Amino acid sequence: MTPNPAGVPWALPSIAPMLCVPGPLPVPDTDWAFEAKWDGARCVLTTPGDGTVRLTSRAGNDVTVTYPELGALGDVLRGHGVVLDGEVVVLDAAGRSDFGLLQRRMGIMNARRAARLALDCPAHLMIFDVMFLDGRALSAGPYEERRRVLSALAPAGPHWSVPAYVRGHGAQAWDTVLSGGLEGLVAKRLSSPYTPGVRSPHWRKTKRVETLDVVIGGWTQRSGAAAGVPGAVLVGVDGPGGLRFAGSVGSGMSDRELGELGAYLKVIARPSSPFLDPVDVAGAHWVEPRLVAEVTASEWTAAGRLRQPVWQRLRPDLTRLG
Repeated sequence: MTPNPAGVPWALPSIAPMLCVPGPLPVPDTDWAFEAKWDGARCVLTTPGDGTVRLTSRAGNDVTVTYPELGALGDVLRGHGVVLDGEVVVLDAAGRSDFGLLQRRMGIMNARRAARLALDCPAHLMIFDVMFLDGRALSAGPYEERRRVLSALAPAGPHWSVPAYVRGHGAQAWDTVLSGGLEGLVAKRLSSPYTPGVRSPHWRKTKRVETLDVVIGGWTQRSGAAAGVPGAVLVGVDGPGGLRFAGSVGSGMSDRELGELGAYLKVIARPSSPFLDPVDVAGAHWVEPRLVAEVTASEWTAAGRLRQPVWQRLRPDLTRLG
């Protein structure tokens, strides 16, 4: 890790981020490392060693202007030509990543506005891999070796850190995730190379999900389907005073379920919304809040909506009476 002795900026390769496959925790797990899964936006950081940095999103877009507070990492790495992989997050008061807060920062390309937001809602880069250092590609080496290099290279700063990982002990790591309210775990095979742009079985993500019962209060028409076939249902949860809107659920329903559900919804149609709060959904059809469904979701957003909800089944045993 010797800086360029000539003081000339390093030439850097363009490296797409390696991707995970979803799946259960690996068993046995002695050959795996476990990292916390952060709820943020993937980011590749490059610096040629001259104090500047470039931030690139998973889609390959330049987002350097969006997160100006991460620019200070260029001075920390001055003299080194580096390509790093990580996740941009915004942390809440408890130190957990909050995607709702991050959304306030995403897509901002005006430098002045980005600088103001950096003060009110600072971003943090969780760095978990290094693919290139000082003219040498590290991607072919094992994960464990890259992590050793990374730990020596990038000390923690005000807006970045290198989170720890656990070797083996996946079940204990999962318990920690559950108790800490984190999004999940990423298991990485200790011997795995870094394969740019590939969704590799050597990296496996397991997400925590919540299962809950929700009340259907409306629906939207499925695009391209016959009239009356829902594409999504509008759901809520009982709260003080009535039914509070919790979001739209469109993933996970089979064609058979959609057909059956459409027949049920037709019978209990009503002219107005049953939700206490306003529902800004175009083309909404309202129904009496009788049907109960089971869904899973990754978390609740700050606005009180289900994040990434997935339909599981209708619960006829819990149907509400009028």
